[in-house]
Amino acid sequence: MSIYQVLKKYWNFDSFRPLQEDIILSILEGRDTLALLPTGGGKSVCFQVPALAMPGICIVVSPLIALMKDQVENLKARGIEAVAIVSGMGKREVDILLDNCVYGPIKFLYLSPERLMSDLVRERIRYMNVNLFAVDEAHCISQWGYDFRPPYLELANLRELHPKVPVLALTATATEFVVEDIQVRLAFKKKNVFRKSFERKNLSYIVSHEDNKLRKLFAIANKVPGTGIVYVRNRRETQEVARQLNAHGIQADYYHAGIPGLQRSEKQEAWKNNEVRVIVATNAFGMGIDKPDVRFVVHLDLPESLEAYYQEAGRAGRDEKKAFGVLLYNKADRLQLERKLELSFPSAEEIKQVYHFLGNYFQLAYESGEGLTFEFDIADFCSRYKLEPIKTLNIFKFLEHDGYISLTESVYLPSRVKIAVGNEELYRFQIEYANYDAFIKMLLRSYGGMFDQYAMIREADLAKRVGMRFDDVVKTLDKLEQLEIISYLKQTDKPQIFFSRARVDTQNLHVDTKYIRQRKEVMQQQVNAVLEYAEVKKCRSIMLLRYFDETSEEKCGVCDVCIAEKRSESKETVDARISYEILEILAVGHFTIDELLVRITVGSEAEKIAAFRNLLDAGKLKIDGEKYYL
Repeated sequence: MSIYQVLKKYWNFDSFRPLQEDIILSILEGRDTLALLPTGGGKSVCFQVPALAMPGICIVVSPLIALMKDQVENLKARGIEAVAIVSGMGKREVDILLDNCVYGPIKFLYLSPERLMSDLVRERIRYMNVNLFAVDEAHCISQWGYDFRPPYLELANLRELHPKVPVLALTATATEFVVEDIQVRLAFKKKNVFRKSFERKNLSYIVSHEDNKLRKLFAIANKVPGTGIVYVRNRRETQEVARQLNAHGIQADYYHAGIPGLQRSEKQEAWKNNEVRVIVATNAFGMGIDKPDVRFVVHLDLPESLEAYYQEAGRAGRDEKKAFGVLLYNKADRLQLERKLELSFPSAEEIKQVYHFLGNYFQLAYESGEGLTFEFDIADFCSRYKLEPIKTLNIFKFLEHDGYISLTESVYLPSRVKIAVGNEELYRFQIEYANYDAFIKMLLRSYGGMFDQYAMIREADLAKRVGMRFDDVVKTLDKLEQLEIISYLKQTDKPQIFFSRARVDTQNLHVDTKYIRQRKEVMQQQVNAVLEYAEVKKCRSIMLLRYFDETSEEKCGVCDVCIAEKRSESKETVDARISYEILEILAVGHFTIDELLVRITVGSEAEKIAAFRNLLDAGKLKIDGEKYYL
């Protein structure tokens, strides 16, 4: 099938967006390719179409579990076989999925970079017929990028498994330095970059200095029709701002990573389907959401970088119609951002202390724990050891960089069941244990394919079908697993922590302080750029484009700075025209102010009187009784 047939069959599109076809043809020629496409630029099509046009499987690496799940569901809805291996899955479940990728019809395997550190995963990839490696959010591989993830550094090792398979790296935001670094880190055979301009002509960027941000937010929501996103700093703020919006008659809901996965999905769907107008969220919201008709994105707090701001604000106006990206700012925001910078870089002693607490929290003996994964309640951990949460999360990042642990985001995984025995053995069991027969029959009727792979189940639905209480269904499934008839993996939505190495004592814990200094320099530059964007009155579009090394001297004409300049120029023009007309009228006679106001053809009455007074103060007019003359 040609790429055009693939596009028509699965997406029902007749043509590609700008640059998509060029990127796809580059891949089909076997060339390593870096694609820079802005948010909403159609990055996923760039690897999905060529992978479908070629025999074999595409390995997709992404740090965003929610995005992986979303793309897998979208592909399946189009009739395309795809799977994702994420944290929380059992070893047997992963084993079966990898087998299906080697021997089955799977076209797309989505993995987090952490999973690629597993010998099991790498060994199975060796035996797969891989046609493409797609690396999403590729800026994460660069230590100079805004969202560096240490496990991404392992990606170049994939090339050793399949040296002839091309790599497609995708990102929406990268400076020129990061663009070069990505290609080096992924061992590109030859430099090859496709980039679309970062300019968004339909998007009006606005920075508004406000003491009362909520009042301004209400005004924006009331003035701009359509759906919107409001980004805030923390989880507590999402609920409070959503409550305030609803109290002012603006239908809103809140979203953050601490909400159970199923509930998050419901909130997201309600907003996507326009059942909720405004979603108030932390930056956990938005990646991969394909909603074209967002009319405004408001940041109530300063973003950590212009890369993050560009991506988040860029979720407005994907339909190419007029939209607004608004940043509300006051001096307190500067102090908060500088405080966050300080918390992001702990001392070596603080890192060692938290590592010690972590070992105690999971009751790991020294020299043990390597390869173990635990569900991790970060709030409970910080509370127990009286730790500052933001600093603690940053400590985990440095421990991850140094190879001791890895921490994954929270993800909702429903319960899964697989039949652990063959058909005949299951039949004998049902005869021998007749009290389980009806339950097993209902399980098999309700969920297909359980002999070959794990099937997602809902205990609540099963309880209704078999006429049992929810707790009794769980107990029955537990018992069947104890009898080794099924494998039962219970639902989870907690983050996972993985111990890459056995626990060491703090004396032998190596902390890369040079790396910490480098990261601090990068973040300091990012903070400075955000503050400059918020505080300096220059065309917002030009400032963003220059940050991404795209030269442009053409003002956008629609940001707050450009609009203010137009108004100023317009006012000067009107004032000059009124003054000219006053002098022209008085050149032929004496007139009262009322007679002048009637004869002047431009400006409001207030503007006419102001111009008249300015001429009088300047001595250009004289008065005789009630009449004025030159």
